[in-house]
Amino acid sequence: MQKIMISVGEASGDLHGASVVRALKKLQPDIRLLGMGGQAMRAEGVDILYDIADISVMGLVEVVKNLPRLFRLKNMLAGVLAAEQPDVLVVIDYPDFNMRLAKEAKKLGIPVVYYISPQVWIWRKGRAKDIGEITEQVAAIFPFEAEVYRQAGARVTFVGHPLLDIVKPSLSKEEAYRHFGADPQRPLVLFMPGSRKQEVEQLTDIMLSAGEKISEELPGCQFFLPVATTISREMLQDKINHAGIQVTLTDKNTYDLMNIADIAIAASGTAILETALMQLPTVVVYKMSPLTYFLGKFLIRIPHVSLPNIIAGREIVPELLQGDANEAKTAERALAILQDDGVRGRMLQDLTDMRRKLGDSGAVQRTAELILQVAHTHAGGHS
Repeated sequence: MQKIMISVGEASGDLHGASVVRALKKLQPDIRLLGMGGQAMRAEGVDILYDIADISVMGLVEVVKNLPRLFRLKNMLAGVLAAEQPDVLVVIDYPDFNMRLAKEAKKLGIPVVYYISPQVWIWRKGRAKDIGEITEQVAAIFPFEAEVYRQAGARVTFVGHPLLDIVKPSLSKEEAYRHFGADPQRPLVLFMPGSRKQEVEQLTDIMLSAGEKISEELPGCQFFLPVATTISREMLQDKINHAGIQVTLTDKNTYDLMNIADIAIAASGTAILETALMQLPTVVVYKMSPLTYFLGKFLIRIPHVSLPNIIAGREIVPELLQGDANEAKTAERALAILQDDGVRGRMLQDLTDMRRKLGDSGAVQRTAELILQVAHTHAGGHS
């Protein structure tokens, strides 16, 4: 029986991990799975050794503050690797932590597959060589990403982007309107403040204030906010209770909600690519600590921060960062999309063109097959 250990550090990684687990179990039903994850991976039968709800941190400064706790966690999981001797360690995203854990696996002779690997094509390209030295395979999700790793000497397989498999509605639009109690005759605005505690604290108030301004112009607007599994529903409800608009919190069928929304106001991150794939016009807002932002501006050499814009090579969704991430500018950009059919139409066409650049679906299946191939090779070597 194959034994696979998985390490993820954030809600988005938990969802990607759960998708891979489903594919692995279809290919090999008796497989044993353990590791660090969240509710989604636990629901798929993974033996969760540490729940990621306790470690969601963001930014360079915030990570530094949490280093002692993260080092203790890394040491604990390294002990599990030594005791369990899995056939492969699969690390998903969360690079500052997962690269350290991968090095521990390498010392123990346990092969590593890196899925949703560090975005070395944005910054710190030197990490591509480091990752090549500690991994058996990098499962690359962008074709240009695969080339960067290949040039750095890593063993890399282009599997495609997993969101092409995952991002799709499960209900018809009519069913979704009924499910959420939404009115199809009124504009629907979706707030997505993120999955990390610090960003949600910062961005929810901006979104709610922008919602008030939007509601002044379009009094019939409906507002919804999907709650990430790593975020306190009570904290969000308290913020809503002090706002001047009514917002409905949801926790399931998020893609069905995107499918009936007219616009999203969302934190920069995976959610922006999800809304893009759902053909949902989006305004990107993001704030971080001044030092983290300064270091990022110094180190990152690309003009955009959101994936749709990076993939398209130009701004197709508006980005409001730091000082620009305020209620006035957010409401202004959102109202332009809601009220101007020309602005909306151009954005929808740009999102369609961007999606074509990501290639075909099937990334999750190809990643699961790659993981099992590495696991079988390792198990064969041991026997």
